[in-house]
Amino acid sequence: MIDTEGSILGNAVLRREDAPLLRGDDLFLADLPREDVLHLAFVRSASAHGRILEIDTSDASDMPGVVEIFTAGDLSLKPFLAFPMVAEVFARPPLADKKVRFVGDIVAAVVAESLAEAVDAAELVFADLDDLEPTTNPIVAAESSAPLLFEEAGTNVCLDSSVGSDADPTIGAERVVELNMVSQRLAGVPIEPNGALAIPAGDQLTVWVPSQNPITVRDMLATALEMAPENLRVAAPAVGGGFGSKAGLYVEFIITSAIARKLGRPVRWVESRSENLVAMNQGRAGTMRARLALQSGGRITGLDVELTADAGAYPVIGAFLITFTQLMIQGVYDIPDLRFRAKAVATNTTPTAAYRGAGRPEATQLLERILDLAADELDLDPAETRRLNLLKPGAFPLTTLTGAKYDTGNYEKALDAALEAAGYEELRSIQRQRRSDGDIHQLGIGLSTYVEVTAPPGLHNEFGAVDVELDGRITARVGSSAQGQGHITAFSMILADMLGVAMDDITILQSDTDEIAQGSGTIGSRSLQIAGSAIHEAGLVVLANARNLAGHLLEADPSDIVAAGGTLHVAGVPANSLTWADLAAAASEGRVPDGMDTGLGHQLEFDSGDPTYPFGAHVSVVQVDTQTGQVQLLRHIAVDDCGRILNPLLVTGQQHGGIAQGVSQALFEGVEYDDDANPTTSTLADYGVPSAADLVSFETHTTETPTPRNPLGAKGIGESGTIGSTPAVHNAVVDALSHLGVRHIDMPLSARRVWEAIERAAGPS
Repeated sequence: MIDTEGSILGNAVLRREDAPLLRGDDLFLADLPREDVLHLAFVRSASAHGRILEIDTSDASDMPGVVEIFTAGDLSLKPFLAFPMVAEVFARPPLADKKVRFVGDIVAAVVAESLAEAVDAAELVFADLDDLEPTTNPIVAAESSAPLLFEEAGTNVCLDSSVGSDADPTIGAERVVELNMVSQRLAGVPIEPNGALAIPAGDQLTVWVPSQNPITVRDMLATALEMAPENLRVAAPAVGGGFGSKAGLYVEFIITSAIARKLGRPVRWVESRSENLVAMNQGRAGTMRARLALQSGGRITGLDVELTADAGAYPVIGAFLITFTQLMIQGVYDIPDLRFRAKAVATNTTPTAAYRGAGRPEATQLLERILDLAADELDLDPAETRRLNLLKPGAFPLTTLTGAKYDTGNYEKALDAALEAAGYEELRSIQRQRRSDGDIHQLGIGLSTYVEVTAPPGLHNEFGAVDVELDGRITARVGSSAQGQGHITAFSMILADMLGVAMDDITILQSDTDEIAQGSGTIGSRSLQIAGSAIHEAGLVVLANARNLAGHLLEADPSDIVAAGGTLHVAGVPANSLTWADLAAAASEGRVPDGMDTGLGHQLEFDSGDPTYPFGAHVSVVQVDTQTGQVQLLRHIAVDDCGRILNPLLVTGQQHGGIAQGVSQALFEGVEYDDDANPTTSTLADYGVPSAADLVSFETHTTETPTPRNPLGAKGIGESGTIGSTPAVHNAVVDALSHLGVRHIDMPLSARRVWEAIERAAGPS
């Protein structure tokens, strides 16, 4: 494992990425110059469920600038199955064929010389539908009597999973606490919506997409287009945020590419914001039921959980995320008996996929809420109830009842640090005083102690390559693909420290299949620990070869060669040195010791073998107006442990971003539908994304418990803040009102929902 003593690693280093973004040098998809480009606008269904009787394009075809209009029969694209564990019957026709299944389903594609002309023409395309009964509730949709989205499937249940005991683990318990709760549907709302630019050239095709994993997209898109992968280049320009919703292949990419090939001209599609809020994959959307068995003193004896997840109209990876909730449902606690059952269900709504945390937040939300309920019902302190049940440091490594292979953990240390930073006892004293005074502004203190999985199963390997160019600069290629996380800075730090070169002399290449042939992209908080480790290991081989070569040329023992200041020299004799350019030239000319290959580079695939498990504890402090239900966030304290920290500046940035999204789920955000499955939150006037003014200055701290599963000792941090913050805020709001008889309120905790809960608890006046 690396030693950060006396090195650049472990220090706050400013991001290399920011200057070109601030100068406008980095281009986003809509900025990519292309004078001969055609513009594409999609015609989307305004009905959630119906049979297609006719699509009339005659009026639209006569509009100025229109080049062509395509419906399903015009492109003959095969139905697309976005996730292989879902049955083929649930595959999505890229252009709706015979049936539409959600508001936003694509019925036609209009191509014109300008975007305005394409949009104007799209408004004149008329889809005549025979409306069918829709369903938006996954519990109702799972029933045998529910209207079917795919009649040939015979059910709306697209995936199920279970683990643990056959019998109810709560039978015979001294106390059983029950909770039904919803982790509501969320929209990703990246600052840059979706899009694609497809450029044909003979039998070659280049497709630019704002993607988290363009290499994966290339492989899937080649299959969908029935192209040889070597004839298809997929690349991502600068990407304005992803959060999971920009992972994978969208049918819009398939359609844009197919039209470009058919017309032999470049075609660009850029999603509007309102289109984004109905078309881009959404997250969460789980209904959960739990029964927690305890001894009267607060020790957990069993847990029984049922989860029904909403997969949306065309199940993608969102359906599979029930297995991530399953994996993490034991959390940080010593639970002797457990049963978990889950199913994912198709409904007439936007498909669900990964959203910052991807299945893991639901497990923590449920555990932390029901543990607070248990503490309240048993008249115990929530912090001490957690402490009583936490797994101890000596338990690791540990395989949980659900098969999670925890690496390292010190959960009590994180909890103690969070309580101390918050001034927990003083907060409780203030709370008691306000309750005693009957203050209309009640104080709530919410806790959350969590563990999550990063570089999850199937995503714990990645490609990395390091090459020394003839001018002495270092070029690294990596299969991850950044959207603002700071990868270029982090990877440059690793190589600068190892090879003794300036960070500005390092080029990091990513997000382009012409440069990197393999890679899984940036998902699952895996980039530093997996892609960074790949670069680290490839760099070690390059350094070893360079030391051998320098020793050969300087007639010194390779073990005496050190890398520093842009040269390799004999230890203690810096004048006796060679630059990296000298070494690259010697290697390319074959002036190498026996047994060494010419050239100075190495590539490999790093595999950690198992995931890593970051953890932490959050404390949230809120004030609730008991007359109006208005919630005010006063403080949020986070202690997150992501293993060894290579750049605290990047870690803090990830903590802040994650907390903001987690707080937002608790207090502000939620996708909603009416009884006819029409989305009622399809603009930012209706969907509640907070601004910085709605939040507070977060108090972030860290502990460091390195993992042995990679040479950096690092775990993920990109999603930890999201996982820890939501239940802390949720618990804080309920805690403020628990003395009034409020047991639970579903998120988002709007003033109206909170006020109604207070009124229900008060009973008839």
